[in-house]
Amino acid sequence: MEWLENVIFKNQEIANERLELTDKNSLYFLSTGLMLRQCTVVLKVPASRLVIKQATFIDCTFEVKQELKNHQCWVSASLKGCRFKGRLTGCDFGHWPDYGSDPWYQHGSIEDCDFTEARLDGCRFHGCDPATLRFPKWPCFTIIDPIGRARELNSVQWPGLVGPVTIETLFNQPPSTVALTEHALSIVKRLETTEEELRAVIERFDFIVY
Repeated sequence: MEWLENVIFKNQEIANERLELTDKNSLYFLSTGLMLRQCTVVLKVPASRLVIKQATFIDCTFEVKQELKNHQCWVSASLKGCRFKGRLTGCDFGHWPDYGSDPWYQHGSIEDCDFTEARLDGCRFHGCDPATLRFPKWPCFTIIDPIGRARELNSVQWPGLVGPVTIETLFNQPPSTVALTEHALSIVKRLETTEEELRAVIERFDFIVY
């Protein structure tokens, strides 16, 4: 049985520091009452080793050194003016009130954040104003208001399996979803198409950022 050391940051304000969350034998908690200002947070642990609960981050930089997969804890964080670097897959940000019954999920928010140096794949943004966010460029692309635009997106022919797998399922996204960022090269590998074919369709829509 593997025993992990709990490393807990809570009920404190930290400014202008560099936090290295990289020990594989530790379970990191960024928890209630924690406020980080202008800090650099280095993440090199899997999602199972990182718990974020009711923490606030202002003007911080997150350097993701190991791909962070399916990390929903961001929806219990308040993020303002932060920058993300590295690979994030299946992560959710913002205010997702229906995510869980625990009250800390009502704490989630995101504004004025910059993802232009990140690679996002299947990441969703909830309950926020996407106009305040900077999304990564191609080969990433971001659908603004994916649920509201789902009918329009379904009205055209998508290459390969992109239509049935990615576009036709937009209706099933949580109601709070205001933006969805995908990674074109990952889609090409999975869904039997090419980068050129996919981009040719994406370029037809002015509500897709790429």
